[in-house]
Amino acid sequence: MSDYDLIYEKEEFRSSADEAYVRKVLDYVCPMVLDGGIFSVSFVSEDTIHQENLEYRNIDSPTDILTFALEDSAADEPFFIPQEEAKEWGDILICLDKMKENAERFNQSESDELARLLIHGLLHLSGMDHETNDFDREEMLIKQEEILRKLKESL
Repeated sequence: MSDYDLIYEKEEFRSSADEAYVRKVLDYVCPMVLDGGIFSVSFVSEDTIHQENLEYRNIDSPTDILTFALEDSAADEPFFIPQEEAKEWGDILICLDKMKENAERFNQSESDELARLLIHGLLHLSGMDHETNDFDREEMLIKQEEILRKLKESL
């Protein structure tokens, strides 16, 4: 079972990322992607994600999501974690303004786009990655969309 912290940089962000909905998505997706452990999801401003993107990726623009995985190994590589210690996966940062732009640009509901970003971040934490944003060829993005379909069917 995974444990996670939800952090809202501004209280007003709760209206765009309802905590009950976020928890429902994470509780559904985590068992499919992560084998227990702990992580955090932070909902941040465009300025904050821009600064983080510049500092850690040397890209001078805001983005929708950044994931900081604590382990860079592939998800299927074995690693030893003492029974009494929970695996620390890392942190996910989501910019809700960019999420809203994505939803409009791709003609998606904001809730679906938020779920997509949460799934995307969890897949990155698990060790998956993608070279492009080709949803038809990138294994991670194909898996992301499969999980999103299952999630929408379950809600």
